[in-house]
Amino acid sequence: MTKKDNNIQDKKNRKTTKRLVITAVIMFGFCFALVPMYSIICDATGLNGKTDGKAKQEYLYYKPDLSRTVTVEFDSEVNGNIPYEFKPTKKKVKIHPGERTSLQYYVKNLTNKDTAVQARPSVTPGLAAKHVKKIECFCFTRQELKAKEEKYFPLTIVINPALPKKVNTLTLSYALYEDNGDK
Repeated sequence: MTKKDNNIQDKKNRKTTKRLVITAVIMFGFCFALVPMYSIICDATGLNGKTDGKAKQEYLYYKPDLSRTVTVEFDSEVNGNIPYEFKPTKKKVKIHPGERTSLQYYVKNLTNKDTAVQARPSVTPGLAAKHVKKIECFCFTRQELKAKEEKYFPLTIVINPALPKKVNTLTLSYALYEDNGDK
């Protein structure tokens, strides 16, 4: 190869390297932004059963729709290998959209040490998620339990009467995760 060919090849190599570096930076930026974008989309659409996680005052103005009932099923799951007993006190209830409903989840720390947990809610079908309003929920905060302690976690919900009429049954599920305060 001549010196001129080497210069041309070096320019091509630098151009390719520059493109690869720019592509890597763009990919990193996209990946970095993907999690918050996903959360925003899920919160806005109710996709993946995510609820907004906040009590809103709009439920005060709901007029109960006494012409229909919705069956709300309650589910629980202990995530990972944390030794906890966790279950709803009622498996399902029938409620009118717009009415407040309260119940509890029973939880017991089966270990000999103090621990903390956090519950994460999800709603199925996903299109119903934005219509389930949690007024009081143990999922809002980290829950601490002493060794062998048992508690009843409160939950008060209301379903927006704007819930599509085709939705007659929905499931509100909570997954319990260990929370070591590492966040």
